[in-house]
Amino acid sequence: MKLGLRLNLYRAARLDVPLDLVRRAEALGYHSVWTAEAYGADALTPLAYLAAHTRRITLGTAVVQLAARPPATLAMQAMTIDALAGGGRLILGIGLSGPQIVEGWYGQPWGRPHARLRDYVTIVRAVLDRAEPVRHDGAEIQLPYTGPGALGQGKPLRSILHPAAPIPLWLATGGPRNTALAAEVADGWLPMGLGPSGVPASMRRPGFDVFTGATVRITDDVGGTLDAMRPLTAMYVGGMGSASHNYHRDAMARRGFADAADRIGELWRAGRRAEAEAAVPVEYLEQSALLGSVARIRRRWNAGFVPDGVTGVIVDVGGVSELELMAELI
Repeated sequence: MKLGLRLNLYRAARLDVPLDLVRRAEALGYHSVWTAEAYGADALTPLAYLAAHTRRITLGTAVVQLAARPPATLAMQAMTIDALAGGGRLILGIGLSGPQIVEGWYGQPWGRPHARLRDYVTIVRAVLDRAEPVRHDGAEIQLPYTGPGALGQGKPLRSILHPAAPIPLWLATGGPRNTALAAEVADGWLPMGLGPSGVPASMRRPGFDVFTGATVRITDDVGGTLDAMRPLTAMYVGGMGSASHNYHRDAMARRGFADAADRIGELWRAGRRAEAEAAVPVEYLEQSALLGSVARIRRRWNAGFVPDGVTGVIVDVGGVSELELMAELI
């Protein structure tokens, strides 16, 4: 079992990278540190900063948003950061996000996300491989571009920069089509709502990693800590999407709480946010949280907290005490 440290920089109004915490994780033998992005701090720039201040720990994105960059740009940034880090230290976790951000923040059509994800990963891998100048005639993305507004002068190109080492591509997916795509084209999986059936057989193979997440808090007030988690959960399940497109709602449903997810969405859209927060089931929160005394956390971990087939856990910790406890449990 591998341990990763999650940094929630993307949710903060001001950027403050917890360098001492990351360095302590590296000293404890943590496998990786992970960033994300929404519509604030980006996921990649903090990794370049961490590359300069750490020596061994793997630098991962969970996730970069597909719509934020053309695929060639993501490959360029990945090669640059990994070279700065010394090579062999970067994992690119890629996700689609949702229509609210894709269309509202990046000004791109939601289109056909499954086809776009396949095109995107194919191009990123082709840029990283440098086997030949990149040409791609996909359903959603074409290189060279020949669509509306093109002069027809685009030229297939090969990256000037050589990658310092192979860069694994992981996908964050939840639905069956994109999850099957992750098994087909990716090197690892970040499941969005791992269901009761666990990790698919197609992903249980040597060299293919599956990482889930866990919030860890040492506390004598489990109930209060759970209550503090309700507002953010309700906002994501109820407000980060529409009635027809909300992947956080879908993730909750895949974990066995479809009725609760629907109710939270109804209440949130009706403006009844306090009720939406109260409707978040404790059982759902505890599926991905290790809370309480050290003894309680240890007991829950040893009782099979991590689903079968998962190879790593990315932890959100309150401080060094939780960081050290998880290193001890592993």
